[in-house]
Amino acid sequence: MPTNPPPTPPGGHHSHHHSWRVWLTYAWRRLRHGLCAEGRHLWGRFLHGVALLGHVVRVQLRFAFLLAGGGWGVIYLGSQPLTWRRSVRFEFWKALRQVTGGGLLSVIVVGAIVGLGVVAQAIFWLGFAGMAKMTGSILARILVREVAPLLVAVIMLGRSGMLTVAQMGTLSTTGKLRVMSGMGVDPFTSFVVPRTGAMTLSCFTLGTIFCGMALGMGYIYCWFKGIVTMPIWSFMFQVAESVQPLDYLGIPLKFLFSGFIVGLSSCLSGLDVTTSDTLSLLLPRGFSRGILSVLLINVLIDISLGLIQGAT
Repeated sequence: MPTNPPPTPPGGHHSHHHSWRVWLTYAWRRLRHGLCAEGRHLWGRFLHGVALLGHVVRVQLRFAFLLAGGGWGVIYLGSQPLTWRRSVRFEFWKALRQVTGGGLLSVIVVGAIVGLGVVAQAIFWLGFAGMAKMTGSILARILVREVAPLLVAVIMLGRSGMLTVAQMGTLSTTGKLRVMSGMGVDPFTSFVVPRTGAMTLSCFTLGTIFCGMALGMGYIYCWFKGIVTMPIWSFMFQVAESVQPLDYLGIPLKFLFSGFIVGLSSCLSGLDVTTSDTLSLLLPRGFSRGILSVLLINVLIDISLGLIQGAT
């Protein structure tokens, strides 16, 4: 950037005739020129720092921006009837069978373990402390609303999400997705939309099974031990009665959005690869992204429900 040269001092053999105003003007011009040069230097360093900060933020939040844009794309395309042509419907039902059928046994086993280790212990110790009336509310708030969506999402991420990451990553690195795009087939519509929708519905289904299995197994254990004597339907009614009205909205939303974010993050992690990426790098990256996304969406739902409850 061209700069103006500094002003020359008043000189010559008649310089002693110049008044003090001339020297004051000269001194002010010299000071202004120095301040302008220093100001341009500081402004350049400031812009460089802002650019560096923006680069770091953009790199770190790049996948979050991908999730936001991809989520809106899935919602928009999924609401269009023309999106669900035969090939997309076939991929949806295939993914739904794989996710639900593949994760069913794991959900049942984990639900039984949680029922024995959490539900039974909660019933026993709350009854021992004389707080048996709080059993339903504690199980509803902690197990059904907080623990169940996270555990089911983690099971889905490990059982089906990593398979999706591997499949999408293989299609990306081998160039098959570029071939499909060249043939006029949109990979986002053909793979991301149906698989995300399938995991959304599957998470809600598996979450319902998980909650019923955990509560039922905990009740059966306590019934055999003689800790509880009420019928099982009375126990289930006590838990359901303890659910707050706002939780009837929050619990389904947690299951649905947890499955949605697992499917979306798995698909996008598989698409967001380079030719140098291998499965040993891709799978840990996809798992960590999925875990962070699930935790983030559950925290956001809790904050939103808290704000709504506080406003009412």
